[in-house]
Amino acid sequence: MKVYTDLTQLPDFQGSVITIGSFDGVHSGHQKILQQLNTLAKEVKGESIVITFHPHPRFVVKGKNDKLKLLTTIKEKTDLLEKNGVQNLVIVPFSEAFSNQSPEDYIEDFLIKYFKPKYIVIGYDHRFGKDRKGDISLLKKFETKNNFKVVEIAKQTIEDIAISSSKIRIALENKDIQTVNRLLGYQFVLNGRVVQGQKIGRTIGYPTANVDVEDTDKQIPPFGIYAVWVFSNGKKHGGMLYIGDRPTIENQTNTVIEVNIFDFKENIYDEYLWIEFVDFVRNDKKFDGLDALKSALMRDKLRTLYLLYPPS
Repeated sequence: MKVYTDLTQLPDFQGSVITIGSFDGVHSGHQKILQQLNTLAKEVKGESIVITFHPHPRFVVKGKNDKLKLLTTIKEKTDLLEKNGVQNLVIVPFSEAFSNQSPEDYIEDFLIKYFKPKYIVIGYDHRFGKDRKGDISLLKKFETKNNFKVVEIAKQTIEDIAISSSKIRIALENKDIQTVNRLLGYQFVLNGRVVQGQKIGRTIGYPTANVDVEDTDKQIPPFGIYAVWVFSNGKKHGGMLYIGDRPTIENQTNTVIEVNIFDFKENIYDEYLWIEFVDFVRNDKKFDGLDALKSALMRDKLRTLYLLYPPS
């Protein structure tokens, strides 16, 4: 998949099939749209293009006080779109100036100018341009003159997407990872860089990699321990991941994300880990000292191994 972040660097697309949206989560509802996009692109021997925005338009229009948390960072979204067969991803830098284009300018000076679409796959309720006054009926008025066809995504599909996104966020808040994964159509992902920690885990036999999730808009699961798959240098490893403020250790109040990767001894500082959540293991808890914590981690590991490698 080719990724573009600068409109001035786009190739001369011909016969493109485009869709536009935030695609946060790239969940099972979004995947149906992507399948339709790819099928149409093959039929016209063109290219499939997903147009998305960064930062999320709500953060620009409503400001950073907006409480929305995203299911996927831009990097995670990019990787997931590629896995779904998208040929081109255009990440448009969203700004107040961009949002203030008239709907007609948005169509002519953005969609038509840069993408020369053969098909535009769009939701029935899609809004665009200044004050969100542009809609699908306006877009259809440009079809004949500009030789493209609007393909309307059904109301039911759009509503299912919205419902799924809400359900995923609620399930994640409730640590119901199985429901999260079922609605996503894949295992919930956390991506972050390995940074230096205090190395307390290695003193009790459970060394951890401290993971820094750089995007503060990412929705992080609640405190607790989770069974995860960790991908490092293309290899898949089992592990247990902790999110919390380490209540057993005195004078520690900052939230950390750290993962104990099973049977793993490589130096991975500064590497980005792709972590997939399999299930929830237990809530965070304060123990009476490191020995009690070590015993609990032993039980956690056994439970995690059972979740990752269930008996047939």
